[in-house]
Amino acid sequence: MVENRFSEDKLREGIRLFNLKRWEAALQDLLNIDAGQFSAEENTELAYYLGLCYMKLDRFDDALLYLEQVVTNSQEPLRVYQCRLTLAYVYVITKRTKLAEFELDRLSKSGFESVQIYTTMGYAAWIQKQYKEAVDYYEKALELDENNTTAMNCLGYILADTNRDIARGLRLCRKAVDRAPQNAAYLDSLGWAYYKSGDTQESRMWLRRAFELAPHNSVIRAHMRLVVEERN
Repeated sequence: MVENRFSEDKLREGIRLFNLKRWEAALQDLLNIDAGQFSAEENTELAYYLGLCYMKLDRFDDALLYLEQVVTNSQEPLRVYQCRLTLAYVYVITKRTKLAEFELDRLSKSGFESVQIYTTMGYAAWIQKQYKEAVDYYEKALELDENNTTAMNCLGYILADTNRDIARGLRLCRKAVDRAPQNAAYLDSLGWAYYKSGDTQESRMWLRRAFELAPHNSVIRAHMRLVVEERN
């Protein structure tokens, strides 16, 4: 009984540290828990926070292990939804797009519809160079929330980059930057949209701002290099 209370205290402390964004400390506390006396519900709670800690630390394979446990065992629909969406995101960024599409498809068939689902599906399609599908998903995201900056930026970038509608792409990128002027990815998209429109002077200005905020970002560096070299 004493050991179980100790483990419960450790779980609460791990959750507290997680909420303070102290991912490493939270992970160490959670890993030190002896969950042998835990109920199934408590073990699911532990797996949930372990998965999120690993996710925050970019240890994606470890995150998948625990998040999949939550999807299998949790009785809370909203928690299952969140974990499936997180799984899909991990699969996308680790280039396992078919698995990402499987998770997103399960969510859609369960009756869930959200901006996050459509933006994740859009990103998965973009990664696979399925540009028409990506545009459709980001359009659906904006139908649900016309002020969603992620959908604005991504749709604007694709429209400009693929020459589908450079003028609209530029407007969307501009709107995203107006709402989040310190977001390096949005600044990069706006700079690239200006470049695609033929305005290299404006392009250099926005790409330079993006580069100052994220000098090690490979996409921003490539865009910056191209525009600067073209000037020379």
